[in-house]
Amino acid sequence: MIKSFYYLPSEGVRMFDEIGDFDKLSAVENSVLWVDMCKPTDQESYILTHDFKFHPLAVEDVISEKSRTKIDDYERYLIVVFHLVDFIGREEDLKISELDFFLTRNTLVTVHYDEHRIFDYLYNRAERDERLISRGADFLFHAIVDTVVDNYNTILDILEYEVDQVEADVLGKHSEETLMSIFTLRRDIVQLKRIVMPQKEIVSHLSRKSHQLISENLTVYFSDIYDHLVRINDMADTHRELLNSSLEVYYSSVSTKTNEIIKFLTILSAIFIPPTFLVGLWGMNFSNMPELQMEQGYYISLSVIALVIISMLFFFHKKKWF
Repeated sequence: MIKSFYYLPSEGVRMFDEIGDFDKLSAVENSVLWVDMCKPTDQESYILTHDFKFHPLAVEDVISEKSRTKIDDYERYLIVVFHLVDFIGREEDLKISELDFFLTRNTLVTVHYDEHRIFDYLYNRAERDERLISRGADFLFHAIVDTVVDNYNTILDILEYEVDQVEADVLGKHSEETLMSIFTLRRDIVQLKRIVMPQKEIVSHLSRKSHQLISENLTVYFSDIYDHLVRINDMADTHRELLNSSLEVYYSSVSTKTNEIIKFLTILSAIFIPPTFLVGLWGMNFSNMPELQMEQGYYISLSVIALVIISMLFFFHKKKWF
């Protein structure tokens, strides 16, 4: 599926969905063209080499959907590979998808193979406010990268809420579900960091080095995005430490509960050892046992057993063992 936005100073922004004469449109002076390709077919992918004359190796990287985060300067155009992140649920992995940029003098081509809510936002913004495109392809490129990073903040806020919920669960109940939530959230945070770290380097590169296709005025804007990525990375580290602390609290709580159970069972066993000994002693089969002929012997033996149990309970309580 292709969705395109074309800007001319005399006409404003025009949006169309079909494949157009992109080579002719981009050749018009002072025009700005944004072509967004979602799950492109072979025919739609063909325009990358036919209309825009991008290098076949670069197009092959895009079609493979397995490119690492990178930036390649082909002089006539820049290729930047970013990644989108989406939170599905506490039990699911983060959904990570690739987003490829082809930036020329007045054209930006974006390619992705998963639908994402940020593109609906960008489409609506492009239709409402022509400044998104009218300022140039490089400013449009910055705006999309900024939106991607803002989405990281959204994911981080969701993870922060989930971490808070896990902390509350750890202090309340101790179930295997809580333990599984800790591990899955730690996995999600590590995944987010793996995505943010290389993109932080790319944005840092864009904020320091002036490329021919990127205005020098944009370096300060990319510096702002870099600061956001640094904050996201730092906050991810903080949340991971909180989860590690929650894991320690969980294991400590489970260990304490186990120790209390063992202590109770030990005390219970210790209480019944003397009665067991007395019952075994009086139950021996000897004919000359003085207690056997006592008329109240049964009641006396029960009283002795009860007295022993009460004495032991009093002793344990005095020692503060329970």
